[in-house]
Amino acid sequence: MAAEIERKFLLTDASWRQEVEKTQVIRQGYFGGTEKASLRVRLSDDHAWLNIKSATLGISRQEYEYPIPAADAREMLDNLCETPLIEKTRHYLHHGGHLWEIDEFFGDNAGLVVAELELQSVDEAFQRPAWLGEEVSDDPRYYNVCLVKHPYREWQ
Repeated sequence: MAAEIERKFLLTDASWRQEVEKTQVIRQGYFGGTEKASLRVRLSDDHAWLNIKSATLGISRQEYEYPIPAADAREMLDNLCETPLIEKTRHYLHHGGHLWEIDEFFGDNAGLVVAELELQSVDEAFQRPAWLGEEVSDDPRYYNVCLVKHPYREWQ
């Protein structure tokens, strides 16, 4: 079993931008999920993956990911996935010995910016950057799969 231990946070300001090392544009879409898992396709440049993730709340979930041809991913995104698609720019940076991924959403989720941190264990310590805000790991609204059904633009 593959486990993903991930914490999600809101940001207090944009000072994190000064630390960005790499950026990639991501399009992802979800297929009709079940109560137990979500199935998504993700495309970035000419790389694509199918991903299956358990539908459990919290920072630890089962996750499986498999590379697929980019052309197949484009067809799935255009023809098979629920809309709206998730469109975001992912920014990568290191802070305090950890890799942070900051997702800046566009389209129906424009304005939402979330920092994610993958850990080796649920109790692993990490250094909190000055730009790190409230933790939202247990709030399902911030899960990408939920942003399809309830986009950020509808939260106001």
